[in-house]
Amino acid sequence: MAERRNRPQTRQRVDVTRRVAWEVLRAVEEQDAYVNLLLPGLLRENGITGRDAAFTTELTHGTIRRSRTYDAILDSLAPKGIDAAVRDVLRLGAHQLLAMRVPSHAAVSTSVDLTRAVIGHRPASFVNAVLRKVDGRDLDAWLQVLAPGASVDPVGHLALVHAHPRWVVEAMRDALGDDAEAGELGALLEADNAAPQVTLVARPGLAAPDDLDGLAGEPGQWSPYAFRLDGGDPGAVPAVRAGRVGVQDEGSQLVAIAAAAVPVDGPDARWLDLCAGPGGKAALLGALGAERGARLLANEVAPHRAELVRSSVRLLDNTEVCVHDGRTLETGEAYDRVLVDAPCTGLGALRRRPEARWRRQPGDVDGLVALQRELLEHALDLTRAGGVVTYATCSPHLAETRGVVEAVVAGRDDVEVLDATTALPGVPHLERSAPYVQLWPHLHGTDAMFVATLRRT
Repeated sequence: MAERRNRPQTRQRVDVTRRVAWEVLRAVEEQDAYVNLLLPGLLRENGITGRDAAFTTELTHGTIRRSRTYDAILDSLAPKGIDAAVRDVLRLGAHQLLAMRVPSHAAVSTSVDLTRAVIGHRPASFVNAVLRKVDGRDLDAWLQVLAPGASVDPVGHLALVHAHPRWVVEAMRDALGDDAEAGELGALLEADNAAPQVTLVARPGLAAPDDLDGLAGEPGQWSPYAFRLDGGDPGAVPAVRAGRVGVQDEGSQLVAIAAAAVPVDGPDARWLDLCAGPGGKAALLGALGAERGARLLANEVAPHRAELVRSSVRLLDNTEVCVHDGRTLETGEAYDRVLVDAPCTGLGALRRRPEARWRRQPGDVDGLVALQRELLEHALDLTRAGGVVTYATCSPHLAETRGVVEAVVAGRDDVEVLDATTALPGVPHLERSAPYVQLWPHLHGTDAMFVATLRRT
């Protein structure tokens, strides 16, 4: 009888939004699932829309972002250990109590109901007791108790307060340089925990101004093609479904804009996107090229990602997609303009990829740097004298950014580093990273994109 009572109660009434959030947390922990791929499908399958969808998204993303901070609180209250499935219920409850406008009684009671429905009856009283203790302090009070002193261990303090791994805090501090000491490191980490707005890109030559009329939002700050939505499902926008408008962070738009804006010496008709998947930058770059009579070859090594590229550029007659390793691609011609949007740790997009901060490890950097160098080297080999290469990463990590560029340039006598900031006039704070561009969530409201521009001499 006791064993039967501890089985999940399949008929137990449970709030579907919280159950879906728990299912996503379990998949992230057990199957290395990606939230941005899993959650939208579960929302559709369960008929969760509107405010309920927004609640589920914030509950899921926010809980995963701050999960290790919540773990420190939970472990202080249950030092004998917590079962993994129960821990995810407690994390969700803690986020509702400490970071959302959910009444305490609702956060606790729905967590108890969720426990009974998806785990069983036995842990329900434990969940109830722990969450009532969590509710005894607000988040700031918990952090005062648990976080290392800022004067004794400033990195450890920021890591717990802002829910980032220690090595990521150190990498961000190094990338900010002197500005980290002026309070910007904390501001950057805080920005990583803020849900980003959905940003659209109106692809030039494909989208008319009235394609975005009637949408709740405002034009982007830096890209002339950007529109920031106040909310809602971008997939419901007819122009998005048609492919004339895409979903693309404004920082990614600026990468493509810079890649197209850097002046070349000589003809400007043959363009290459060496690492094109999933296709957002290729679509904008191809649209910009079409207006100037240029043709774009969008290359992607992974066949399934190449299909995403094909979907993104399907309306562009001047763009062709191929599948090849970017380190060995040979097409028999030299290019006037090449974009290398290199695979990277993704530390610049932590706000939109909540699981990434916990999944990436310091050891990942060395392997990615070796790949990035090879890709940049080959991009230069594919570029004619007088042509330009734009190197970009969605990471501010110094090893992946200026470290890669400077190592490659040091080994060649046919490359000139250009001032990439001149390609983005009107975007502030770029002088701090010149001759490179480094965008920041806390300064620009974008992902932390890095851009370098090189001319083959």
